Amino acid sequence: MLPEPHTLAVFALAAVALAAVPGPAVLYIVAQSVGGGRTAGLFSALGVATGGAVHVAAAAIGLSSLLVSSALAFEVVKYAGAAYLVFLGLRRLLARDEPEAVEGAVSRAARSPWSLYRQGVVVNVLNPKTAIFFLAFIPQFVDPRGGAVPGQIAVLGLVFVAVALASDSAYALAAGTAGALLRGSRGYLRAERWISGSVFVGLGLATAFSGARRAPS
Repeated sequence: MLPEPHTLAVFALAAVALAAVPGPAVLYIVAQSVGGGRTAGLFSALGVATGGAVHVAAAAIGLSSLLVSSALAFEVVKYAGAAYLVFLGLRRLLARDEPEAVEGAVSRAARSPWSLYRQGVVVNVLNPKTAIFFLAFIPQFVDPRGGAVPGQIAVLGLVFVAVALASDSAYALAAGTAGALLRGSRGYLRAERWISGSVFVGLGLATAFSGARRAPS
């Protein structure tokens, strides 16, 4: 069930290199961290990691291959994820404009870590590109002759999720610290709402309009 030690070591190094490169998930976590602080960022990162674990489980039992092979399933999941990100962004953009209201929103976010966790889970579960990534990347390190292929996929996938969680948590801590230094400024509080809301909407639109998915031949 376990990959060979040298295979696992090479995979871990590749995972570190890939996880360190900022992608949509990192932008999402940074936006949450700047607005809500380090706790908000860490719970968002934990939610994203949980969503990644869901994709690992799906890949291990073969559901992800169905998602990739079905153009309709891919589009449904992709647009659902895009709509959710746009919804989060618009809700942030359309909040009341007074700095006091923004401060209250930040405080409520800081007091609702599980809400941020759930959002992170949904954002990543509804990202079909995560499923495609696992199916494209992990099989390169699976040895079919070793047997227990689903088990190998699960182990490698969870290693990647753990590495990504560590990297995302570092981004969350750095962004949350920077945000804490700026949150005393009322002008910053107003700008942060527009920046974080625009990031969410931008991520949603990028997801919706990125690369058309063709039906398999």
